[in-house]
Amino acid sequence: MSVEKGITKAGVWSKVLKSALELPGARVDRSKYLEKELSKYYSEEVVEKAIEERPILAGIPVHAVNSMAKSAIKNHRTKVTALSFVTGLPGGWWIVGTIPADLAQFFWHVIVVTQKLAYLYGWPMLQDPVEEMDEETLHVFTLFIGVMFGASSAAKGISKIAEKLSKEVVKRLPRMALTKYGVYNLSKQVAKWIGIRLTKQSFAKGVGKFVPILGGFISGIVTWITYSRMSKRLRKHLSKLYLATGKET
Repeated sequence: MSVEKGITKAGVWSKVLKSALELPGARVDRSKYLEKELSKYYSEEVVEKAIEERPILAGIPVHAVNSMAKSAIKNHRTKVTALSFVTGLPGGWWIVGTIPADLAQFFWHVIVVTQKLAYLYGWPMLQDPVEEMDEETLHVFTLFIGVMFGASSAAKGISKIAEKLSKEVVKRLPRMALTKYGVYNLSKQVAKWIGIRLTKQSFAKGVGKFVPILGGFISGIVTWITYSRMSKRLRKHLSKLYLATGKET
């Protein structure tokens, strides 16, 4: 059975994303996270200003934020690699539309680190910690993760939203930014592109399961490299935007 006969390519990503977001701890509280990280190095006054506005507006230099961002990436990369070593990703899962627990766990770490990087680099809260997940939030995450996968269209979309947000200080990503700047259509295109990538990569990883020990090492190495590249792409992109630097690019 082909992917088209099971679930659509965009549907592949939608199922994975929703499964990961439903796991406990997937939602990062912006205020609590920034307070926890920034209070290690800065005064209460600086931390409060960073939370109310943005780290750069509180006088926290980009190089300091870069250090904290790299630390967050390292932490999650270690955990997700250990997970991958123990459980390889099975091939062909998209045909029946079921999401393996380890695949959902991988993207749980992707989603959590995405929020942490976004908040460190000046973005407002992407999703409410208690409200029900909405379609707008799914579109936003799709663009962020599209950047991680190397989709240039997603990077342009994120840059466009950041440009608009830089002109005002908001605590929650305004929904108007999504409807006004064509984010919905762009997100659907990126979701389809990610879906294609996922089905191919999952099949390749599934081969390793036929050689148990070697498969664990291979899966771990692939995950380490993949997660590193994905996180680095997003970190570098966010670190150059006006929200993070206070300077026009």
